[in-house]
Amino acid sequence: MAERSTAAVDVADNSDDTSLTAKADQSTADGVAKNRERDTDSDEVQESTRTDGPGTTSPPELHSGHKLARRYRLEECVTRLDGFSSWRAVDEKLRRAVGVHILPADHSRARSVLAAARSSALLGDPRFVQVLDAVEENDLVYVVHEWLPDATELTPLLASGPLEPYDAYQMVSQISSAMAAAHREGLAHLRLNPNAVLRTSTGQWRIRGLAVNAALRGVTTDTPQRTDTEAIGALLYAALTQRWPYESDAYGLSGLPKDIGLIAPDQVRAGVHRGLSELSMRALVNDGATASRHESPCTTPEELVKAIGEMPRIRPPEPAFTAPPEYQRTTYQQGTYGRQAPRLGATQPVPTPPPPLQSRTGKALKWAVSALLIAALGLGSWQLADALMDQGGKNEDPGQTQTNDGNDKSPKKPTGGKPIAISSARDFDPFGADGSEKPSDIGKVYDNSTATYWQTDFYLSSDFGRLKSGVGVILDLGKVQQVGKVKVTFVGDTSVELRSASADAGSEPTSFDAYTKVAEGTGTTVELKPGKSLKSRYLLVWLTELPTQADDGKWRGRVADIKVTS
Repeated sequence: MAERSTAAVDVADNSDDTSLTAKADQSTADGVAKNRERDTDSDEVQESTRTDGPGTTSPPELHSGHKLARRYRLEECVTRLDGFSSWRAVDEKLRRAVGVHILPADHSRARSVLAAARSSALLGDPRFVQVLDAVEENDLVYVVHEWLPDATELTPLLASGPLEPYDAYQMVSQISSAMAAAHREGLAHLRLNPNAVLRTSTGQWRIRGLAVNAALRGVTTDTPQRTDTEAIGALLYAALTQRWPYESDAYGLSGLPKDIGLIAPDQVRAGVHRGLSELSMRALVNDGATASRHESPCTTPEELVKAIGEMPRIRPPEPAFTAPPEYQRTTYQQGTYGRQAPRLGATQPVPTPPPPLQSRTGKALKWAVSALLIAALGLGSWQLADALMDQGGKNEDPGQTQTNDGNDKSPKKPTGGKPIAISSARDFDPFGADGSEKPSDIGKVYDNSTATYWQTDFYLSSDFGRLKSGVGVILDLGKVQQVGKVKVTFVGDTSVELRSASADAGSEPTSFDAYTKVAEGTGTTVELKPGKSLKSRYLLVWLTELPTQADDGKWRGRVADIKVTS
């Protein structure tokens, strides 16, 4: 049975201490208003993990309404701990909510916090909550970061139960990829816990406090990759079992029973996905200690990403089918439109139909109507015959001759290509962390309406934040067809390529290299015409550069409509 490790893993402090740390029980240092971080956690120090003591300087006396740099107006203090404070604030220049960490310039950790914040800001990875500013001014050091009001911490998500296998798979996949990218740039988190992991309203997972949270609390370690990898394993363990994989309770979760060691998630709770259970154990092992049935341990986020890639991909659950309501006849169909509905139990009188026109006046009226109809028909026939005779006379004009020697050089009306129906479409993100890009809205690209659109995730630059070469949409034409033109309508000027799979492809290719570029263009309405004859069933509309920056400072691609013609 594996030994349990508590290196750099937060454990809730349940003491009744009346110090300032107790005030953080209902606050957060990193900013989601409806899910505030309980910052009373203490870091257990083990082997190479070290926590510096707090500075002796008292936190600055600040209040709601105070402005930093004549721009950031403090609104609410959400944490006051170890000589620093964290606030929800408003950036009055850009009119948006932000979070701010503040500590005195002579605080023992001020230099390390500034260095960590600036390093984190340079990373620019949208999978992390972004550091927006790091300043030393007027004897204060403050770090400004994003505030995500539409995101939810993992802690309250787990309070309602363990995650579904697909959600747990997406979480560990995205977090592992993000941390692997951070470590390649020399950055570590060291306080990766359920309070630091957020799920946005679009289903994406983001990490807050990269490097900064550890610097604020003086957490260091000689094995940062090992520490963050084990923390990811603990997150996955908690997501699968709703239990914290250590003896102490933490983050609203019960710990494991004492003196039984670290047991696999599928032994803690029935129905746990076997592959994810083994993955969490491979990340949680300490000094190579692991159960014999498991494979080699993962000691870095990069190894964890590789192990996830070797697993069979977990598909999202099928949406539940909702039976349509029973058919009910409307009052219009029942012939009572515009009349008051009859009351139950009341006998309704049957209206007497009007008598037929049997009098002399009625007969005369019928004959008059018949005569008018006959006259109208005669007049219409005469006008039609006259028009035909006029047309024939024009054709027989002796001043004109018509020849038809087989070389008729009269101009012909151009004939456009025939529309090709799009059988289905799906999002294509082969270079993304989770391999998907807003799949729920993909049907809007071929719904014959430019008022709706499929939108990509947001990025920090027009070249996808330098994270990938592009994203796209795969079109299935139902069968191999002759493709003459693909017309794509965007919201904003967008650069795009048309790529095609081989006509011999028996099924939809899933590799980017299986699609060959046949045309490209830029604009809001782009007509992509292959340079030579093209036959294919699967087409890839590949976005390579996003439109102009939006008002919120981010870039997104929007495809409003796609039409294919032969």
